[in-house]
Amino acid sequence: MRVFGLTWQFHPLAKYPPWQLSVEARDRLRALQLWAETGNLALVTRTFAVSRATLYRWRRQYDPRDASSLVERSRRPHRVRTPRWPPALIADVRRLRQQYPRWGKDKLTVLLGARHRAVSVSTVGRILADLRRRGLLVEPARRPISARKRRPARVYATRKPTEYTPQRPGDLVQFDTLDVRPVPGVTVKHFTARDVVSRWDVLHVHARATATAAAHFLELVRTRMPFPIRACQVDGGAEFFAEFEQACQRAGIRLFVLPPRSPKLNGAVERAQRTHTEEFYEVTDCDWHLDALNAQLRAWEQTYNTIRPHQALDYRTPLQFLRRLGILHPKHPAPSHMS
Repeated sequence: MRVFGLTWQFHPLAKYPPWQLSVEARDRLRALQLWAETGNLALVTRTFAVSRATLYRWRRQYDPRDASSLVERSRRPHRVRTPRWPPALIADVRRLRQQYPRWGKDKLTVLLGARHRAVSVSTVGRILADLRRRGLLVEPARRPISARKRRPARVYATRKPTEYTPQRPGDLVQFDTLDVRPVPGVTVKHFTARDVVSRWDVLHVHARATATAAAHFLELVRTRMPFPIRACQVDGGAEFFAEFEQACQRAGIRLFVLPPRSPKLNGAVERAQRTHTEEFYEVTDCDWHLDALNAQLRAWEQTYNTIRPHQALDYRTPLQFLRRLGILHPKHPAPSHMS
């Protein structure tokens, strides 16, 4: 004789998905199971860091046929006291808030007190929340006070794709500028380029941060970095438009531009700016004529790339890092004391 049976999918309860317990509900279930198995209430209270009263409450709440009975329920009262604010007070709060739309409950309470309305700050806050909830208090729209100059549309630069990950030196070089104000009335624009893989930096100063100056700096970077540059990353500064963008396009260098207000995405060069400020500008007697300052910066750049150990490179210099990779350009020999 052969017996046929229906599979579990035909059971009436199969159409309901399994109940997904929260982490807290699972912990409560394990606590009750441990209590039932051991009978040691003190052990359960120590293990789950709860009181005896809480365990008894969980046991009363638990229905063995429904594990969802251990899910935390709302403790909101079934009957909530209806606010009994005087209509005249509500009208005064609404009128004052509409008259001074950026003033909060603290300032409005002071104004109400001056009008012989003795009311607490929390009461004014509750009235404001109730007015918003009922749609009787509409916040005014923000109006900009300064028109932003529209910049030309990017013809070449793009956002860096999320899947683009620099692996080799030159895969991503970050650019940034820094205002250096040594004395009142004197400002120079410091340009920094950092390769995010090898930490190789190139530094230069200009009188102004223009697109022409940035394009000139790009040529210096291509000359002084001992590997080809495949991609650059810049912020939305005006100096990285126009001639700079065109120079990247002519050289076949990918140009990535950051989203607005996202300096953290250019973190490597931002950290480099701090290092050059602390270790060069703050400790060096600089000559603020551009040619002389650039000569001093070039000497510091050589020190930074060939002598200064970098923690991120396991206390190697960028020069030693590139030599280990076997890609060092012959025009960048090591100093005699490092040979």
